[in-house]
Amino acid sequence: MLKDRRTVTILAIALCLIYIVVRVWRLTDSCLWFDEIFSVHAAEHTWNTIWWFVARDLIHPPLFYATLKLWIGIGGESLLWLRLLPVLFSALALVPFVYLCRELKLPDSVMLLSLAFLAVNGSLIKYTQTLRMYSMLMFLSLLSMWLFVRYFNRGKSFFWLLIANLLLVYTHYFGWLVVGTEVIAILTFQRIKWRRMVTMSVILLVGFLPWIIAVFKAARAGSEVGQNISWMSRPGIREMISFVFDLTEPMYFQASNGEPASLYRISVPILLIFLTAIIVYFINWKTDADKQRVYLVALFVFVPLVVAFILSWLAPYSVWGTRHLIVIYAPAAMLLAYFIVRISTNYVRIGAVTLLLLLSGYAVVLQAFRDSPRYVWCAWNGVVDKIRADEMSNEQPIKIYTFENLIAYHLWFALRDSDRYQVNVVTGVDVRTNDESYFLPRGFDQVPSVALNEIENNFWLAVRTSADGELAPILRTFEDRGYKQCKTDPIEDARYDVSTTVYLFKMTSGDCP
Repeated sequence: MLKDRRTVTILAIALCLIYIVVRVWRLTDSCLWFDEIFSVHAAEHTWNTIWWFVARDLIHPPLFYATLKLWIGIGGESLLWLRLLPVLFSALALVPFVYLCRELKLPDSVMLLSLAFLAVNGSLIKYTQTLRMYSMLMFLSLLSMWLFVRYFNRGKSFFWLLIANLLLVYTHYFGWLVVGTEVIAILTFQRIKWRRMVTMSVILLVGFLPWIIAVFKAARAGSEVGQNISWMSRPGIREMISFVFDLTEPMYFQASNGEPASLYRISVPILLIFLTAIIVYFINWKTDADKQRVYLVALFVFVPLVVAFILSWLAPYSVWGTRHLIVIYAPAAMLLAYFIVRISTNYVRIGAVTLLLLLSGYAVVLQAFRDSPRYVWCAWNGVVDKIRADEMSNEQPIKIYTFENLIAYHLWFALRDSDRYQVNVVTGVDVRTNDESYFLPRGFDQVPSVALNEIENNFWLAVRTSADGELAPILRTFEDRGYKQCKTDPIEDARYDVSTTVYLFKMTSGDCP
């Protein structure tokens, strides 16, 4: 147990600095990804149109996009400025986290150890460096948990809990799982307060009703949620194990299929230490006089987890995902830290903490010497730069064709500041790399779909392949229609994501200039 308050304060400040530094570190190494582009695209809408644009996407409430719109209005759209928004929310999450630990009366050692786990968690770093609503979701869920425990312990902050929960559910639908956990906690431990919790739930539903109506109208207009989430796997043994690694692994997160699922030489020993601590705790759990706070924290871990698991198997589509379950990361870290600290044998406890810190430090070193990843979606910015450079003196409209909505959206986004360029998606050509789960925003008409016979003379062709021999039939399709390559850009030699190759061709049916 740490007794010196000054030492605790210094360690807490140091861990908070580490927490922020590792989230800012390499923040702009990767360009904006498809989903991040959607975030900016939504935020660029007017206040009158942003709600309907987001509603047609179905799967996320609008608060983050509205916040991003304000953020862009303040500082513009540079990559650094955009990515600083989720970093800001991630940093703000430290405040309710510390207050939650204090309200739960957790020992300082538990607070510091759980803060260390959160500081270097690879999944949290990944989603903090992604321009989506997940760090905002974590911040508001922690704010809600702190205010709820304050109300649970002292009957205070009910109004602010209501406000926090309204913001929470307007940030992500998984916010409702946090609210539901709070209701269950009251019904389990303090039934005398059930009326106020029911009142809160009713007010939240009424407050959320406008968004429910908007999404219902969007669904009737043709939006279908399966197009968004049908790719998500139902949680089997493999998915559960993967999630456990995400929950506990320091610094590392698998961002593409070309990367290993985990750094097992680090993650497996860490997991074994945690499993041992859990087993030892439950062997001796009858001697723990503070079981209620363990139960309360455990509710915030297992209720969202179990509900997400059940829904993923009973609903038409799975809702299981590490990024959605970010709401359980902080309480899970508290539990794991509590189990470690409760190891009764002093040298075993010190050894466990030392090993965890050494393994986490090793993960930091590996990350420091790791080359910056090169993702295929960043290749499209290079494609656009090459097209701009080649067409600098051409004042005529420039046509660009591709076969995938994913590629088209990236190209359109990079070229949206000029009306000289027209990006098109060619239909009727089967390419193996096409993934239908990536689709252009509903109601978005600035990237038309065209048939092969509608293609105009003199155009650029941007494609990617994932295996040898895939390019030949694509080019043959155009050669059979009388087109030839005037220029093959050397970007075809640049490999991304290990197995994907990007190609850019300048095509014509006439004579090459």
